Amino acid sequence: MSWFGGSYEEYDFNMFSASHFTVLAILIIIVGCLYIFKERLKSSQWRKAEIGTAVFLLLLEMMYHVWMIVNGNWQLSHAIPLELCSISLFLAIILLISEKKLVYEILLFTGLLGASQALFTPYLNYDFPHFRFFHFFMTHLLIFCIPLYFTWIKGYRPSIYSVGKTMLFLNILMPFVMIVNWLTGGNYLYLSHKPKSTSLLDLLGPYPWYIVSLELLAFSLSIIIWLLLRQRERSLPVEKPFRRRA
Repeated sequence: MSWFGGSYEEYDFNMFSASHFTVLAILIIIVGCLYIFKERLKSSQWRKAEIGTAVFLLLLEMMYHVWMIVNGNWQLSHAIPLELCSISLFLAIILLISEKKLVYEILLFTGLLGASQALFTPYLNYDFPHFRFFHFFMTHLLIFCIPLYFTWIKGYRPSIYSVGKTMLFLNILMPFVMIVNWLTGGNYLYLSHKPKSTSLLDLLGPYPWYIVSLELLAFSLSIIIWLLLRQRERSLPVEKPFRRRA
């Protein structure tokens, strides 16, 4: 079972390698199909598939923690599910089961923003076909696609208040995560330092100013997502005035 264990040197992952581009191609295909076939998919019953996806995500995350324990990698400094994508994963599970609009409103922004960063600039040591490779990309693909599924197929739409709810959620969460970082020596939500690998944070200034820049960027990008996915009012046709024939 070397695919479940082994050192990362055996499966050294390189950004923008063939395996990475394959995953990005799969992402584009899934998103494209969700959008192109959205009307056809609306007519089908997907409730069992939604619950099954939630169970699959939960089992996959449990296997990840088992993998860390078996290989001696489970530590408080990095194994607590307090990263943005870990939080989004559990939000996705809750949304699939409960179908709550509030959960959708938050996941739409945390999922699209967090998972897109992870998919395009992954912080990953293990390449295909290691378990960690599958866990990382399968969870992030689903985190990205589930809110789009609820938008295009289920008919959910964000409002401008959804952006405010998300920013409030993150700012309530932030002090708690900072305390956890201080107690465990961790770097959850990258609130202690930037990731070692190349990431968007490299463009946002030094510590701690990149945190402020990141929040402003998250707000700006959330506004763009809202503008793209909000419910648009359908304009009624303007009736032409009746003209009596001469």
